[in-house]
Amino acid sequence: MTNIVHIIDFTDAHADAIKTLNYEWLEHYFRVEESDVISLSNPQANIIDRGGFIYYAQIGDAIVGTASLLKKSNDVFEFGKMAVTASKQGLRIGTLLLDHCLAVAKQKQIKTLVLYSNTQLAAAIHLYRKVGFIEVPLEKGLYERANIKMQLDLSAYTTD
Repeated sequence: MTNIVHIIDFTDAHADAIKTLNYEWLEHYFRVEESDVISLSNPQANIIDRGGFIYYAQIGDAIVGTASLLKKSNDVFEFGKMAVTASKQGLRIGTLLLDHCLAVAKQKQIKTLVLYSNTQLAAAIHLYRKVGFIEVPLEKGLYERANIKMQLDLSAYTTD
């Protein structure tokens, strides 16, 4: 079987995949928080209709990963809701999703990306630093599991 990964846009047909993939990831590493239940219960209304974007990594007919750009303001989006199914981790799918989101953000002239993570996810933190995210002060209360906030100034970022 081939592991060719295609990054595709959100569709109604795959609406449940963001919830399934994120719940799998959250239950493995942390726990599903109330804010997760709300945002993932209706991704069309809670992410897309609010100006955000959802992308999926697809291998064959299977959706194996997801990531989103959540609109915070006209200039600031949150990179989040990234998850890759356990059986496909290690194939650089997270990197492909991040690169795709960065290219979209740049194309849409988004000025700043922020993300919330946890330092126990060393590989993810390394990936974020590698593309230029820097640590910034973390406000309290957004995600219980977050102990780090990172930011990327897209005016300084190049996709070359």
